[in-house]
Amino acid sequence: MRPDIIFENDSFIALNKPSGLLSIPDRMGKDISLKILLEERYGKGNVFTVHRLDKDTSGVIVFAKTAEAHATLSQMFEGRDVKKFYAGFVHGSPVNEEGSIDTPIMEHPGKETKMMTHAKGKASLTDYKVLEDFGIYSWMQFQIHTGRTHQIRVHMQHIGHSIVCDEIYGTSQPVYLSALKKKYNLSKNELQERPLLSRLALHSHILIFDLDGQHYELEAEIPKDMRALLQQLRKVKK
Repeated sequence: MRPDIIFENDSFIALNKPSGLLSIPDRMGKDISLKILLEERYGKGNVFTVHRLDKDTSGVIVFAKTAEAHATLSQMFEGRDVKKFYAGFVHGSPVNEEGSIDTPIMEHPGKETKMMTHAKGKASLTDYKVLEDFGIYSWMQFQIHTGRTHQIRVHMQHIGHSIVCDEIYGTSQPVYLSALKKKYNLSKNELQERPLLSRLALHSHILIFDLDGQHYELEAEIPKDMRALLQQLRKVKK
């Protein structure tokens, strides 16, 4: 669960957050979080939250190291001064290979941890592009222009193509190689099949912004489990 450092200077630190790790402490405060790990390294009061990723979303995330950088970066992330690109798998094949979802999002009135599309919600804009269509799944790129909670997940459910392994907005069913290959046999050393992917198939891939006269393009490598699924889907497609 230890995150890799992508970039660091005196103003901020960018890390590749693993899936399953909280960005910041939750209300219960029981589980470890990325911010707590950073505070152990830099000391309390020396790490500032700029933005968050869902617990099960992996990828690039930025924390400020000074109050000044925190104020500037927070304003940039809340506005549209940061280009935010995600990669992920969705169920099925979207009708349009690329498009925009401009649909407001609000908190679900009956479920505390869930969001929903609704005319009374906050303005939310997601651009999407199908990078590779495999029929059962599609490999996608997303760019979010607003930062609503669960934005990509809610928007993809809205158009009928939920993110793979999304237990809130789709299904938590893991992806197995046996479901992709007609002729699949367990190896002699396996008692049962292990899933290719068993967590939310969404990754914060690239952040692009300018700060203090410097241009930054921060990229978190696609995780091993998502690369493995992509490789197997390409093999099956051939």
